[in-house]
Amino acid sequence: MRAARLVSLLSLLQVRGAMTGPELARELEVSERTVARDVLALAEAGVPVYAERGRIGGYRLLGGYRSELTGLHRDEAVALFLAGVPGVAAELGLGEAAETARRKTAAALAPPFRDAPDRVGGRFHLDAPRWFREVATPEVLPELSRAVWRELRVIAEYRRGDRLVRRELEPHGLVLKAGVWYLAARRGGRFLTYRVDRFADLEVGEGFARDESFELAEFWERTCAEFADSLLTEVVELRISPAGLRKLAATSDATAARQAERAAGPPDADGRVRTALRVESLEIAFDQFLGIGPEVEVLAPDTLRQDLAAAAERFAALYR
Repeated sequence: MRAARLVSLLSLLQVRGAMTGPELARELEVSERTVARDVLALAEAGVPVYAERGRIGGYRLLGGYRSELTGLHRDEAVALFLAGVPGVAAELGLGEAAETARRKTAAALAPPFRDAPDRVGGRFHLDAPRWFREVATPEVLPELSRAVWRELRVIAEYRRGDRLVRRELEPHGLVLKAGVWYLAARRGGRFLTYRVDRFADLEVGEGFARDESFELAEFWERTCAEFADSLLTEVVELRISPAGLRKLAATSDATAARQAERAAGPPDADGRVRTALRVESLEIAFDQFLGIGPEVEVLAPDTLRQDLAAAAERFAALYR
């Protein structure tokens, strides 16, 4: 952690020229005493950093000193941000570039924190797919990644149900969720989402003007919320215990579970509350409530209540 902070301190001084102790402390979220110790550590490592006293004093680097990376090219610089997640870098076709960037970066760092890449890699690892699921990397992913980085149009055949449709897209970003890759692309002036494993064929075309106002994280968050909301077409009335409410978040849509908890009425004599839960379908709700067991009672619709009652009778007969 200190190695990363030393790198950040050095970068701040390189970018801003000079900074006071309080300014550095706020940026790095540490005390001024810690800043002073870190500056001393950099000086002992050979970095020409010094302190100026007085009203406009602070810390600065001597004579425009710069700590430069040794010959990183574009792909390596991009891959550097993925170096902590080698599996993702490899899937995007940047595995070799990421390893080269890591070595060059380590060589460029001052001796006290040259082991930073290994320390991070030894302590943090991303395993994106869900449990019990084999995920194959889509064949078109490296080529699609190249189109995203270089802002090139793609002409693709995309599977929609049992048919193939041809789409000309302007790829703006890639998202990995639960082991599945998604493409955010502009088509006809609108931004849409496509599952990468449904691309049957891909051809990279000419360049396009990227929409600089597009924010991938915001787009993805909004898309996920709209998609989840569109699925919740049924409403189930419940009488549920406190333990059941806690389980609800694990078996149902998280937003719908929070809404149900907020809408709950006062506890009855048994400590249970009445509320309503939005669900995708009654069939899916049946499985969800079986997982909660007797901590939840469905009041309506009656068909779901009868199905759960019949399942309870079969359980009782099986274990009698």
